[in-house]
Amino acid sequence: MAASSDGAERIRNDQWHLQYLNVYQAQRISQGEGTVVALPDTGVDAHPDLARNLLSGADMIAGGAGNGQFDQNSHGTGMAGLIAAHGRDAKIGALGIAPRAKILPLYDTPASGLGNPDDLAASIEYATKHHADIISISAASTPTTRLRAAVDAAVDANIVVVAAAGNAPRESAVSYPASEQGVIAVGGVDRRGNHAALSVVGSEVDVVAPAVDIYSTSTSGGYRKSSGTSDATAIVAGAAALIRSKYPDLPAQEVAHRLTATAIDKGPPGRDDEYGYGVIDLVAALTADVPPLGFESPSVTAPASTAAHGDSDDNSTARGLATLGVLLAAGGGYLVWRRRRRAGDPPPRISR
Repeated sequence: MAASSDGAERIRNDQWHLQYLNVYQAQRISQGEGTVVALPDTGVDAHPDLARNLLSGADMIAGGAGNGQFDQNSHGTGMAGLIAAHGRDAKIGALGIAPRAKILPLYDTPASGLGNPDDLAASIEYATKHHADIISISAASTPTTRLRAAVDAAVDANIVVVAAAGNAPRESAVSYPASEQGVIAVGGVDRRGNHAALSVVGSEVDVVAPAVDIYSTSTSGGYRKSSGTSDATAIVAGAAALIRSKYPDLPAQEVAHRLTATAIDKGPPGRDDEYGYGVIDLVAALTADVPPLGFESPSVTAPASTAAHGDSDDNSTARGLATLGVLLAAGGGYLVWRRRRRAGDPPPRISR
């Protein structure tokens, strides 16, 4: 269904995840200033709600505008909006998690949504060379030698790499590069904070975020509604931008640690294969006294928060690379809390 261009007045109310994640409270602390989020995807249109935060990027495949600002699919534009849309005023237009972060658009996936893993590798290499702070990968791919090397190099370069766990039934296990050591693997929850049926489960899942009926920017100045771990990944990438902006000297693995250590536990106590360490809590991730990796006490001090409360298969291998979103329609007080991980739990997979 084609995106409409007349929804700017109502889109903010449609973005239910903003209230759910206490985004407005978090943005009083940080808005992602000074951070660059690289977005390998279908390109990004210069949407009115996003244009001020859109950098000149690069094309990894033929047929684009040459600077990554070209999108015939809407997936990339939607992910960019979830990360860094600034809207048009306080109530009009779409709002991203980090509305002062910059987006580095990298066009590596054609309009079909099916790309080549080595083109994704080229995007990651470009982002690393140009010193991106975060790389947001809303795609499932085949782990070619070049792609593995590119992901490892990005992690070694102190870049926060965030990737989608994958969507069932297309993926039956956590997809690559989310399954890679050092990458934050993101699953999804629904409007009630429960595991989203479309979200792949597995031991690699680190955190979860809203993934159902997510509204964001689209092509030609319009808006889109979609569901998928793509959307959850972009939201977590925006959260990483908030953290890196407030704590610019924090290493990437400590940014990831803040996300997992402050996540709101769901499902069985401690880490589990559906929710990972839990639903991201933006305010706690920005304000909690989180001991660094390797030095954890039984409890840490964190602000009270109401956030997140609520009542590769054969085909992906053949495709090589597929975007992970399903387009549905266009259109203080402080308290002491126990650490989410129990003493017997293994350390986070994201720590290297």
